Amino acid sequence: MKYVVVSGGVISGIGKGVLASSTGLLLKTLGLRVTSIKIDPYMNIDAGTMSPLEHGEVFVLNDGGEADLDLGNYERYLNITLTRDHNITTGKVYQQVIERERKGDYLGKTVQVVPHLTNAIQDWIERVAKVPVDDTGLEPEVCIIELGGTVGDIESAPFVEALRQFQFRVGHENFALIHVSLVPVIHGEQKTKPTQAAIKDLRSLGLSPDVIACRCSEKLEKPVIDKISMFCHVGPNQVLGVHDLNSTYHVPLLLIDQKMTKYLTQRLSLDSLNVKPEAKAKGEDLLNRWKVLTTKYDRSFETVKIALVGKYTHLKDSYISVIKSLEHSSMRVSRRLEIVWVEASDLELESNDTDKVKYHKAWHSLCCADGILVPGGFGSRGTEGMMQAAKWARENKIPFLGVCLGFQVATIEFVRNVVGITNSNSQEFVPELSDEEATVVYMPEIDKDKLGGTMRLGLRETVFQTEDSVLKKLYGGVDEILERHRHRYEINPKLISKIESKGLKFVGKDLAGERMEIFELENHPYYVAAQYHPEYLSKVLDPSKPFLGLVAAASGVLDKVLNGEIKPISQGDF
Repeated sequence: MKYVVVSGGVISGIGKGVLASSTGLLLKTLGLRVTSIKIDPYMNIDAGTMSPLEHGEVFVLNDGGEADLDLGNYERYLNITLTRDHNITTGKVYQQVIERERKGDYLGKTVQVVPHLTNAIQDWIERVAKVPVDDTGLEPEVCIIELGGTVGDIESAPFVEALRQFQFRVGHENFALIHVSLVPVIHGEQKTKPTQAAIKDLRSLGLSPDVIACRCSEKLEKPVIDKISMFCHVGPNQVLGVHDLNSTYHVPLLLIDQKMTKYLTQRLSLDSLNVKPEAKAKGEDLLNRWKVLTTKYDRSFETVKIALVGKYTHLKDSYISVIKSLEHSSMRVSRRLEIVWVEASDLELESNDTDKVKYHKAWHSLCCADGILVPGGFGSRGTEGMMQAAKWARENKIPFLGVCLGFQVATIEFVRNVVGITNSNSQEFVPELSDEEATVVYMPEIDKDKLGGTMRLGLRETVFQTEDSVLKKLYGGVDEILERHRHRYEINPKLISKIESKGLKFVGKDLAGERMEIFELENHPYYVAAQYHPEYLSKVLDPSKPFLGLVAAASGVLDKVLNGEIKPISQGDF
């Protein structure tokens, strides 16, 4: 097993996740089987109870694990399926060590950070790195490990020490470190001091970088590369410039141009892995399709404008999988994506009595969009605005997609304004509503007291109820699909017949036929919503089908997607 660790210095949020994913992609293009692990130094057991406005999106895995958003990056780039154990947190590791101590596994010894916690971290990495994650069912050959946070933080200290020890456990030829650092531009000059200081801190902790990936708004100048090389004790070929690009999908190609694949092949003796010819051919095909994708993106000029009506719009990372799904879909139909961010509460007149400017600006943005998306979320804030957006799309034949909460609020809006139950709502927002009035009710099997890990989570089956469904056609005509869920509430089964009699058809249900999963509105170009989260399974080269339908309908090319005129990139395209 080869291990590539990606750490970060100077500041957080400079693109370690994209760089880790891009590095994994480059190794996949060599025909290697790649897996990924994310280390998060926070004390939480998982990301499930964390606010999207503080931490960003909670990404859900097949096994129901609620994880850091970077695991979504790995799955999208590498086309792999990870587990909850691929996200290591301080809380998880301490919990494991304490449970072992309580059972007496340490035979009366004083339990300490070193060696007990650091050994637990190393054992966890070695165990999880061997878990098959792709369609081959074979053990991976390379593991990318991203160390979250910033090197030097108190929280990350045990993990840094564990990785320092780990390099000797696995051997020099099996361990490489990529350190991502910031090169700020001050008054037109690229400054290297922050990177020098970050590398000095890293080396003082016992880790020496093999590659320094320098994030900069501009292309890194040759004298700057030479200066970083000299003061950070690495060769010039080990200093990579990662400047701002048209899209993050260009980053792997930028790394190839700087010979990163060649360096890692030498550094980790990858030639010794004896990759089979068919695996190499598959890797070459992946690289070629990726190049075609980015070239098509660069050559696309027509724009599609999607209004994203959400409640966490102040932190765009709250919707990172949604954004990526829209990007994947827009690239498939050769359109430039423009996301119009609409804070849902700004669409509510009552909440904007003192700020009419926000109200009118939000409605102007909504009305100018080619398509409307209402994503998931929790709590009542902004839901009336979401219903207004759904109503606008329904009445004006604007392509619409609702996801999870978006599915629920669109159904509430329909029940109020079409079915005629004017006071209807969700029991999440108005708990005292009766089952005869509530459009959305609490699922009976859900724990109402414990919040962490108690929702309907992970991969579930949805069965199509009719052949005449646009989503079924987008999914390729299959009878059943598997998608990931994350919710506590469901559409009230008692109202289904009334809703469907008015033209809103629940075309997808769970295996028992009791839980509503997908609706489609009759006589509308594209008015679709799903209780599940289709964004979690979207891939760069294989967009999520509900999102593809939205973007295609908003671009006026849905028929071309459905009849096969617009198809995935294949070998004939290069």
